[in-house]
Amino acid sequence: MATGIREGMADIARQGLLQTQTARLETKSRKNSLNIGIPKEISFQENRIALTPLSVALLVNNGHNVILETGAGTGANFSDSEYAEQGAKIAYDKKEVFDADILVKIAPPMLEEIELMHKGQTLISSLQTGTLKPDYLKALMQRKINALCFENLRDEGNILSVVRAMSEIVGSTSILIAAEYLSNVTGGKGLMLGGFTGVPPTEIVILGAGTVGEYAARTALALGAEVKVFDSSIYRLRRLQNNLGSRVFTSVMQPIVLNKAILTCDVVIGAIRASHGRSPCIVMEETVAKMKPHSVLIDVSIDQGGCFETSEVTNHTNPIFRKYDVIHYCVPNIASRVPRTASYALTNIFAPILLDIGEYGGLVNMIWNTPGIREALYIYQGNCTNKDLADMFNLPFKDLELLVVANQ
Repeated sequence: MATGIREGMADIARQGLLQTQTARLETKSRKNSLNIGIPKEISFQENRIALTPLSVALLVNNGHNVILETGAGTGANFSDSEYAEQGAKIAYDKKEVFDADILVKIAPPMLEEIELMHKGQTLISSLQTGTLKPDYLKALMQRKINALCFENLRDEGNILSVVRAMSEIVGSTSILIAAEYLSNVTGGKGLMLGGFTGVPPTEIVILGAGTVGEYAARTALALGAEVKVFDSSIYRLRRLQNNLGSRVFTSVMQPIVLNKAILTCDVVIGAIRASHGRSPCIVMEETVAKMKPHSVLIDVSIDQGGCFETSEVTNHTNPIFRKYDVIHYCVPNIASRVPRTASYALTNIFAPILLDIGEYGGLVNMIWNTPGIREALYIYQGNCTNKDLADMFNLPFKDLELLVVANQ
């Protein structure tokens, strides 16, 4: 009887082993080897790159192929040889890069780049809805591609991961920019940002208590500056206080209090963001005209129109202009000023997503199992799957679930 039990247990074990092996085979068969293309950015003064050499090594070690256009990492001080040493193929023909199954870019592709794209390809890039034109979106749809807008990517905590990372960088960098233009070398008033014993601290006013405002305040406080933060939301002000872990001056947008603070400060940083459309204009020209001579004004919101009436778009080559003897810094892409740091932040987001796409066996399985990715998809097989974009440009909207079911 004992022998029969042992034989029965052996049969069960064999069946279990076979089932386990079958499950492993099924899991293995789901994994796809991806062909990932990283083109060189041709947008004006875009120096960031989506993947660093070490992330390329991670992808290659997991069985994926990475094709990099020569010079793609130069802006962030990554050489072709660094990528080649980690297993990337360096391409001298842009078309070879655009033949890849997945394209990962920072800036939205130009119209001439869209012409190189092919049916079924997956594009991961920014979308920049503030400057989006209907003809551009239609050109993308005509290529029958799948497109993910990385500004809409959400992580497990439902946080816009790329937006958050770039906002942290921009907030901290804006204070360092202010310190640079306060110095006498750049024509400032000759102040050291911060303060020390016996010398009054630099006064900094921050408009907006979001991520940019929080990290600007954090950096300014660390340097010893006196910080005042204004926002229209009590919730955001309270959150900023809690996150900083120290008491700073906070106020709602009370015009009299705000104008008084701006007229006496050394630096004012505009970090007001609009969820849709143009950012609100908070500070009028007459207020800027009364600011202290050689004060520094940094408009982080300039990519949405700016929150100062005197703001005009500048660039990294000519970053400032003077108006009413106030130094205006209005560069839209501040993160590209520190492209290597920004690239490290971006690659921490994109590399795991690419690995997951391969593990899930393709984009369809990935978006179906990952809500944060699904929300970022705005074109699927040439169809607009984002209702906001469809309504904005009067395009036919297609439900993603129905499209996937219809194509199975």
